Amino acid sequence: MRSETNAVTGAVTWGLLAAWAVHDTEEVVMVQRWLRTRLPELRGRFPGVPEPVWRGLAGMDRRRFGTAVAAMGVVAAAAADGWRTGGRSAVYRTALNGFGAHGLVHLAQAAAVRGYTPGSATTPLVVLPFTLWARARLRRAGLLRPTRPRDVVQGLAFAAAATAGTHAIAHRLLRGR
Repeated sequence: MRSETNAVTGAVTWGLLAAWAVHDTEEVVMVQRWLRTRLPELRGRFPGVPEPVWRGLAGMDRRRFGTAVAAMGVVAAAAADGWRTGGRSAVYRTALNGFGAHGLVHLAQAAAVRGYTPGSATTPLVVLPFTLWARARLRRAGLLRPTRPRDVVQGLAFAAAATAGTHAIAHRLLRGR
């Protein structure tokens, strides 16, 4: 059970889940329409992208994407572990770093396509401000050391593995439907 004397509040730990839910709602709502309207243009602009990537994106409908998002329960587990440990959980801190780093990936994607991409609207409004705020709170509580390159790599690896894993789960669950 979490100690009430800990300086890290539920807003810091459970806030990760809330911020993720807001961000992923944008993605779920926008991804199908965005892919339908932008995929032909992107294929022409990025001819070096392997064909299986384009086929996978073309087959991404709201149901499959929504299933992948729902499978991202690892965020809820990380937030719960953060709450349980008062912010000391390495899983929680890695997920928080991954959430922020994946926001930077969204901004890079938007820059690469020179426009909106699903997730790029809530990144500067929710993802990055929440991540910076939560990290500052953890730092003030003495639970977070200065960021090292290794922390960024671990965060990105966490986000990439979770994303790939949840999309594989969604594909498997919805195969043949």
